[in-house]
Amino acid sequence: MHKATPADRESPPTDDALQNDEKPDVSDENPDVSAAEPDVSDENPDVSAAEQPGISDEELDALDVHWRAANYLAVGQIYLMDNPLLRRPLEPADIKPRLLGHWGTSPGLNLVYTHLNRVIRSHDIEALCIWGPGHGGPAVLANSWLEGSYSEIYPEVTRDEPGMARLFRQFSFPGGVPSHVAPETPGSIHEGGELGYSLSHAYGAAFDNPDLLVTCVIGDGEAETGPLAASWHSNKFLDPVRDGAVLPVLHLNGYKIANPTVLARLPREELDALLRGYGHDPLYVTGADPRQVHRSMAAAMDTAVGRIRTLQTEAREGRSDHRPRWPMIVLDTPKGWTGPAEVDGKPVEGTWRSHQVPLPEVREDPRHLRQLEDWLRSYRPEELFDEHGAPRAGVLGLLPSGGRRLGSTPYANGGTLLRDLPLPPLEGFAVKVDRPGSTRHEPTDVLGKLLEGVLTATARSRDFRLVGPDETESNRLQAVYGAGGKAWQAAVLDTDEHLDRHGRVMEILSEHTCQGWLEGYLLTGRHGLFSCYEAFAHIVDSMVNQHIKWLTTSRDLPWRAPIASLNYLLTSHVWRQDHNGFSHQDPGFVDHVLNKSPEVVRVYLPPDTNTLLTVADHALRSRDHVNVIVAGKQPGFDWLSLDEARDHCARGAGIWEWAGTEADGREPDVVLGCAGDVPTEEVLAAASLLRRHLPDLAVRVVNVVDMTRLMPREEHPHGMPDEEYDALFTTDKPMIFGYHGYPWLVHRLAYRRAGHANLHVRGYKEKGTTTTPFDMVVRNDLDRYRLVMDVIDRVPGLASRAESVRRTMADARERHHAWIRQHGIDLPEVTDWSWSDATEGSTAPPTAPA
Repeated sequence: MHKATPADRESPPTDDALQNDEKPDVSDENPDVSAAEPDVSDENPDVSAAEQPGISDEELDALDVHWRAANYLAVGQIYLMDNPLLRRPLEPADIKPRLLGHWGTSPGLNLVYTHLNRVIRSHDIEALCIWGPGHGGPAVLANSWLEGSYSEIYPEVTRDEPGMARLFRQFSFPGGVPSHVAPETPGSIHEGGELGYSLSHAYGAAFDNPDLLVTCVIGDGEAETGPLAASWHSNKFLDPVRDGAVLPVLHLNGYKIANPTVLARLPREELDALLRGYGHDPLYVTGADPRQVHRSMAAAMDTAVGRIRTLQTEAREGRSDHRPRWPMIVLDTPKGWTGPAEVDGKPVEGTWRSHQVPLPEVREDPRHLRQLEDWLRSYRPEELFDEHGAPRAGVLGLLPSGGRRLGSTPYANGGTLLRDLPLPPLEGFAVKVDRPGSTRHEPTDVLGKLLEGVLTATARSRDFRLVGPDETESNRLQAVYGAGGKAWQAAVLDTDEHLDRHGRVMEILSEHTCQGWLEGYLLTGRHGLFSCYEAFAHIVDSMVNQHIKWLTTSRDLPWRAPIASLNYLLTSHVWRQDHNGFSHQDPGFVDHVLNKSPEVVRVYLPPDTNTLLTVADHALRSRDHVNVIVAGKQPGFDWLSLDEARDHCARGAGIWEWAGTEADGREPDVVLGCAGDVPTEEVLAAASLLRRHLPDLAVRVVNVVDMTRLMPREEHPHGMPDEEYDALFTTDKPMIFGYHGYPWLVHRLAYRRAGHANLHVRGYKEKGTTTTPFDMVVRNDLDRYRLVMDVIDRVPGLASRAESVRRTMADARERHHAWIRQHGIDLPEVTDWSWSDATEGSTAPPTAPA
């Protein structure tokens, strides 16, 4: 394993200097810029030590004894069911029957935790730590038990020998706690094993928390992921005036499960250039001798905290307005440090073999059992714990107290800090609707004005952010810039617009980073919304999985306070991506989310502007949910007034009596269902055609806003009881349902309903291309003409007496195909259609345009 070497401490030119043409000389006379790179010789391996006077021997002893105690507890959790303090020689019965857990990363995490305790106390800072490396649960649990946070939350796990035994037994054990950092872990907001997102979570936590230091331990395996690589650029968005600070700690222990890590094998010059290229000023801590590493780590921590405070003070006092080069630490220590050097003649410490359980056959192999006991006794537990099993005073000497403890920080239980969002009244934004379908608006444009109001109302509290991948204006939300611009700390050119060093609109072309920022922001007690093109929400599928699992688990933990919901606005959706083509046409994020925990997930498809406002207001007020809102940005018909929208959204689904032709209590001959803005327009256009061509047919129109209403009540808290569902859709009448996404989702949600055999769903079925808007629905058989044909085909007795109407509809589809290929736009009878004209009988029948 290579050892760390020094890095250059000279700051490179600032962005402003580069704008003034003060650029490095890269002429042919000096082609090798590496000649100007930092000295990386072994004579001065630790840059951090050169900047600080160093810690006293007493502090060194206190650090080491705490670290040894944490290491002992981490090993005990992986292996022991009984005999936690080795009161007697270990026996096979003391060992868990299934050995689960990860030792390799634990010593490094224990080192970081130990040293953070010291700087929190000595510098009097508020801190949070994100534990990125894999399954680091043993370390974080060990430290929270040592500091007392664990026992305060879980009183049955006392800070003595019985409590230690319980801590050990419950780890990765049936009925116990996970092997990774999880919602059950005090002080955590990041799921261990959720590799790639730790740094974006850390920055999300730091935004708008000016007094908070967020340390983020990044595993060198995690650092190979794409999301982590993109998230290094978060420092270009961190405002030194209004935000807190992030201190990344890149832990180079050299190996993943079975392979070396890329960054650990880079030459130090190359690694240093990479990290400096990301805009950081790295400090290196390296070695395998604990006392030397403690001294170096303490100096690095003090240096980093000092630099952060200097950078923040300069910015906050107006003495600097350039992008800071924030410090970071590169921690290079052996994997499985202080564990068995060899097992069965093969090297373990400092290799991939220490990743999980270094001694796998402890119950079966007496040699492994002896090695385990020797390993545990090497930490000298009698010096760490008293006769009752409680940590000795020396172990606790450098611990912070109260809410300063990492396991007790309120920032890791963000619901305790959460304030209600001051949402402005919707009356100031709603559009006027005198008659259904008589006016058009761009729904997201109106929503943007509401969000501007939210940003304005939170200007002082700074607890709301809008994130998205370079699409705020594209998604018609540009009104938000009236309340402030886009967060940006890098260079600004005269041609740039809306860039703002203190902005709270966040844009980076990495959906992973947007998601990570927002999750970190929400988990530390704030509010937000993620706006994204519908097709590209899939990029964060695995991230939303983990957040939903986090919320699901947290809801069962009484000590975790509810947090603001994670809200998605998916727009630029499948039916209006006709110009971008097939690659941009995918409505399946809804399907993905609806597979998840029903107590957490919600999916809304508002059909017009006022329903979008109503749904957004509800979602932004909600707690502990993941709300997916799918809404168009193109001009669409206004169907409901604000009061009607509120009533309709409260029900989640309802009959639009004005759209149907039921009368005098007559049962419908057919039910036309719809969910989504474009399907709603097509269903209503089909209803108008049926009204004109088949006036004796009794048609019911049902619109669904909340997709989970289709589920049985037993499967989702929003699900309809069978009686309510049957009252809307009937049990025995044909149901033609126009759905925004993949049609089989509706079948899946409603398969247990009495009338499911009568249900026929039209939706997107992967028939996309670059074409016209109406051709998209025609290609997927969701158009008004096909829906009328479906009614004729499925209403008993209608096929024979309405054969001419069916032929007229089929002819209209053929004319459509010919028209768009000749003119490049949709038929006038489609583009000029309106509900008010149709119901007044002024729309011409579907014949060939002049």
